[in-house]
Amino acid sequence: MIHDGARAAEVLRSGLGRRGMLMAAAALGVAGIAGTAKAEVLQPERGRPRGVYLKSSPETVRWGYLPNRTAKPVVSVASGGLVTVDTVSHEGILEDQGRDPVAFFGDHGVPRGRVLEDARQIAASRMEHDFAADGPHIVTGPVAVRGARPGDVLRIDVLDLSMRVPYGVVSNRHGKGALPGEYPESIKDDPQTRPYLNEFGNISVFTRVERGHGVLPGNVRFPLAPFMGVMGVAVDTAEPVHSVPPTVAGGNLDINELGVGSTLYLPVQVPDALFFVGDPHFAQGDGEVALTALEGSLRGTFRLTVVRPGGRAPEVAFSYPFAETDEHWIPIGLSDPDGGAGGQVTSLDVAMKVAVRNAIAFLHEELGMAKAVAYAYLSAAADFEVSQVVDRTTGIHALIRKADFDR
Repeated sequence: MIHDGARAAEVLRSGLGRRGMLMAAAALGVAGIAGTAKAEVLQPERGRPRGVYLKSSPETVRWGYLPNRTAKPVVSVASGGLVTVDTVSHEGILEDQGRDPVAFFGDHGVPRGRVLEDARQIAASRMEHDFAADGPHIVTGPVAVRGARPGDVLRIDVLDLSMRVPYGVVSNRHGKGALPGEYPESIKDDPQTRPYLNEFGNISVFTRVERGHGVLPGNVRFPLAPFMGVMGVAVDTAEPVHSVPPTVAGGNLDINELGVGSTLYLPVQVPDALFFVGDPHFAQGDGEVALTALEGSLRGTFRLTVVRPGGRAPEVAFSYPFAETDEHWIPIGLSDPDGGAGGQVTSLDVAMKVAVRNAIAFLHEELGMAKAVAYAYLSAAADFEVSQVVDRTTGIHALIRKADFDR
């Protein structure tokens, strides 16, 4: 299904109107991006990207679906090679926002020249996207990592994440989020809500960026911590792979620890791994309860390394996603690691049990702890955090302090 972006934009403004939207935004202090006028906008091919450079364009992205085993790589790298990817946020492009980022962000005082060229091209293209059925994410890739094969692990080192624009969006849509059927439905008649509510009954809150902080209406400020919500390798299937639920191959994990300096390990499912990335976030609380994080486009640089069985990767990573930072090892649990192919499981209880099992396995296999002691340690000292509750498949991840094992 191809949606007409111009028609959607017209519908979006039919009730409130462009002037009304601008007046409402101004009244709430978000009509402009004061304080960010000099902030750099990273348009495609600007700056000095490291390694292989990959733009987001109608030819290099997928909208709502992830690469599978039939996908053709758009670039390739050797094991240990660097790739720099210009990712594009779906917020400001989606049909309930008019599929016209110039108009959408213009209603918040962002001039055309400070809207990303690749976002404009994707929105204006004839790419098929069914707003009701497809995932929202714009995913760039895949990148072939030469020599990777099923049974290996792809090690993804996050080397750099640069914000491409000084603004973002947080959205809540009907039937989604932690309180489906309650929000935004229960507040649609609230006068304070109306400036954020569009003709589709969905809410989008424009958020400007100033001095390393997101700034919400009312001048509520919170620190930024950029990361990629989606990093993954292709699943071994010829069927379409929806972008929303994460799987054993990664994808929409939404783990906010995966910022600069982090490492994500993913079990390779198909030859050359076929790495992809998207869903860039400027900041996200654990749980991501409204539905989205502070969504905003990022330029990311990654080192992609193939690890053979028996190589330098945790044993659990050969069958399940695993991550680490300088401070923590991060075993991961998903409620439904096949992406719901046989029926969706959304239970946080299931995700928690998987995270605990993977944490025990890691401590036993890598650090030699007796399983009884590992279980006791996790209860006494480890934190288990809700990655997200909004991606059909829910996620929980453990934080195991490396300092506890220094000898």
